[in-house]
Amino acid sequence: MTKKKVLIVDDDSRNIFALSATLRAKGFDCVSSLSAEDALRLLNSDEAIDAVLLDMMMPEMDGYEAIPLIKQIPSRVGVPVISVTALAMLGDKEKCLAAGADGYISKPIDVDKLLQLLSTI
Repeated sequence: MTKKKVLIVDDDSRNIFALSATLRAKGFDCVSSLSAEDALRLLNSDEAIDAVLLDMMMPEMDGYEAIPLIKQIPSRVGVPVISVTALAMLGDKEKCLAAGADGYISKPIDVDKLLQLLSTI
């Protein structure tokens, strides 16, 4: 069985490091981007990506702007985008899903919940 590859998009390298370490320990491959722009460049390439974990609050382009752009990439139709947010406020989940996210998880990340979301890919 080939490893599933997850793209982690977060402007904080500490978050990328922690998530990558956790997911690699669970058998995933990880690649990362520090900005939505970099993530879009990567997603427009031929790199195999099975899921995207997208921080919603980033400078320049946030997750709310990035999700529709990711969904428009023809080669990425069906690739789940899971929004990651530190702002676990009422209505955040709905706002993320309305933007086109396929799943939602708040920080600090509940690893079991994240693995449950990723088990569908």
